[in-house]
Amino acid sequence: MPQSKEVLNLAVSMGEELLKNGGEIYRVQETVCRVMEAYDVWDYNVFVVTNGIFATVHEEREDAGSMVRYIPLGDINLDKIARINQLSREICQGNCSLKDANKRLNACRQGSGVRDVTLVFACGIESAGFCFLLGGQLIDSLFSFLLGMMLQAFLLMGNRRSVSKFILNILGSAMVTAGSLMLFHLGLDIQSDRIIIGGIIVLMPGVALVTGIRDLFNGDYLSGGIRMMDALLTGICIAAGVGAAVKVFQLLGGGALPI
Repeated sequence: MPQSKEVLNLAVSMGEELLKNGGEIYRVQETVCRVMEAYDVWDYNVFVVTNGIFATVHEEREDAGSMVRYIPLGDINLDKIARINQLSREICQGNCSLKDANKRLNACRQGSGVRDVTLVFACGIESAGFCFLLGGQLIDSLFSFLLGMMLQAFLLMGNRRSVSKFILNILGSAMVTAGSLMLFHLGLDIQSDRIIIGGIIVLMPGVALVTGIRDLFNGDYLSGGIRMMDALLTGICIAAGVGAAVKVFQLLGGGALPI
């Protein structure tokens, strides 16, 4: 395969990893362009949207090449984004050959480097912390910690089975809400609303929302609109899960609940 096409494949693959893991459109566009220029490919065109990358090199030459990659929306992984960014910097500094760059990229694809147990524990800490900041007591934070870990473990299992993200958000938020209400019905002196808010914070699309706003301000209206719609639908799914669980408990208990 000609050198220009190898460079095109590397650049688009790096952009794909960035986009798949939540990178902003401008970051993906700049990375693809800078990588190709670092390997002396100057005649190129790159178009990036939230769900795909379109790129061509040397359109008017015999070794012309083009590449299209469809990239579905995925989970945010800032660790992979940071590793791809570091690889891009080393390529631009001339410290990484094309062969070494492909090896490094494959290594970045293998995983985030974070064990599932660590991720589950970190999500529990996140839930407990937000519960406390929003007015919960220590006992509320403790239960929010446990529910946050249960939720993250549930999400990991669902992702392994390729369950729809929206289904996971509905079921996950319903699970946290049901757990909190069950604890209240056991007679514990807790604030169910604080526990629920802390528990479902793991599902909140904060990064997607901020990224969508940044894309809109950068003039990428299509990509920004897609991310904003994804964040909105995620919020609706979370609300649907919480509301469904509360309604079921109201019907079973025959009255209003303290949330």
